[in-house]
Amino acid sequence: MSTAPHVVADDSPVEKAFTDVRPTSWWHLPATTTVMGLLALVVFGLRGIPGVDSAYVVVHESDLNPFGLIPERIVVSSMGGAIALSVIALLASAALWVLHARSARPSARARLTLIAVFAVAWILAFMTWVISQRTLDVTTLLQGTIVLAVPLAFGALSGVLSERSGVINIAIEGQLLFGAFGATLVGSITGSVWIGLVAAPIVAMFMGALLAMFAVGYHVQQIIVGVVLNVLAIGLTSFFFGSVMSDNPGLFNAPMRLPTLRIPVLADIPLVGAALFEQNILVYLMWIIVAGLTVALFRTRWGLRVRAVGEHPKAADTVGIAVNLTRWKNVLLGSAVAGLGGATLTIGTGVAFGEEMSAGKGYIALAAMILGRYHPVGALLAALTFAFADSLQLRLGTMSAAEGGVSIPGDFLLMLPYIVALFAVAGVVGRVRVPAADGQPYIKQ
Repeated sequence: MSTAPHVVADDSPVEKAFTDVRPTSWWHLPATTTVMGLLALVVFGLRGIPGVDSAYVVVHESDLNPFGLIPERIVVSSMGGAIALSVIALLASAALWVLHARSARPSARARLTLIAVFAVAWILAFMTWVISQRTLDVTTLLQGTIVLAVPLAFGALSGVLSERSGVINIAIEGQLLFGAFGATLVGSITGSVWIGLVAAPIVAMFMGALLAMFAVGYHVQQIIVGVVLNVLAIGLTSFFFGSVMSDNPGLFNAPMRLPTLRIPVLADIPLVGAALFEQNILVYLMWIIVAGLTVALFRTRWGLRVRAVGEHPKAADTVGIAVNLTRWKNVLLGSAVAGLGGATLTIGTGVAFGEEMSAGKGYIALAAMILGRYHPVGALLAALTFAFADSLQLRLGTMSAAEGGVSIPGDFLLMLPYIVALFAVAGVVGRVRVPAADGQPYIKQ
């Protein structure tokens, strides 16, 4: 969108004249969805297994289901269902073509709605094809999605806090790893899983302090600092794991698990009840922090100051905002939030600490932050998307090939979450507006 200058000779009001200019890359998204829709139609539908069914378990006997309104199982024709869903995806893709062709600046709400319709139809077509002759428990799939989303969501929120104040946070991976390490070590020594939960964000703040010291205090290139800190985190935790934890795992690396907190009645809601209302405290903290951070960033004076520091630090300084102190605080707060995500990897799932157990989740969280456009709610939705791909590959990996259906190589299934991350960031997001001063050190004049 361009602004045409307008010069007047009198005191009449000046109005900006805007001219819509269609971006040269406007066709990338509809072209991508069209290719993927055709791929789904051919591979999942026309080349599917004829004469077989795919079954989805959506209600369990213990769920609230008055009068049996919701069927316990939904059975669809594998080939017919995949074809129908692929056609829906192609119709959504065609609507995207029309939307972009009619307006240089299409409605964001309409665009996102069509993308959501396409994504849901395409994923359901894939699932219907891949579980041919087999049964998928949707409730278990959603439960796994929520659990796997927690470290990604906390890591993405850590990035939002840091980068909204102007500090690039590549060190999320190290913060998650330190959180997992601190939760297990302190929890094992004290014999209390709750003390371990408190220790996780505190230990992770060590990584945040190093990031703030070098990035904010010494003005070192922030991406390089983040990568180095991730390597440092792997080295330190591996050293202590090999020299301390492995020698006496009962004292220093005992597997502990946070209790499951079940909310009566709500946990019995079909399909989503167990996934949302039968989890440990870290899952509930995730919802609370996302809501609280959204309000704090966009509805409070604190949030306005943080965003001002990330957008125009010099202007913020002129009105009395301590730019570097604000960045220090946000980096530390963000690392503490990431520490909670690290605790999910150990005491949240009941496993002992292992070397490099974060396994790249910090980088996926970084992608979730970008896909979520540096917004807490967007970051959460992106984390759920990546976690769904991860949960799906785990469910598909447990299905026996002897049951029939489509056989997918295990290595491809392991790549699925990362493929989704690449497609989401490259194909769906397009251009993301980064905070203007992100990555730029501020030196007070």
